[in-house]
Amino acid sequence: MLTIGRTLMGNPQLLLLDEPSEGLAPRVVDELARALEALKASGLSLLLSEQNAAFAARLAERAYLLSQGRIAGTGDVRELRDNLFR
Repeated sequence: MLTIGRTLMGNPQLLLLDEPSEGLAPRVVDELARALEALKASGLSLLLSEQNAAFAARLAERAYLLSQGRIAGTGDVRELRDNLFR
């Protein structure tokens, strides 16, 4: 959280996040998602690498799914979710 805050002080146009929900309590993950949604709504672009699919889908518009280091799927998050969980 401190790293994200320090990064935002520089007024970036793009925020790169690698596994931001890893190791956090579910309540904190929800708070983080709300904060990132607000940043996204303000015009900040996010590039997210995340294993928590629900967290990533909450924030993402487009996704690349990786399996064993290879792209297994790509597209609009809603389309991917619908295709994967039929």
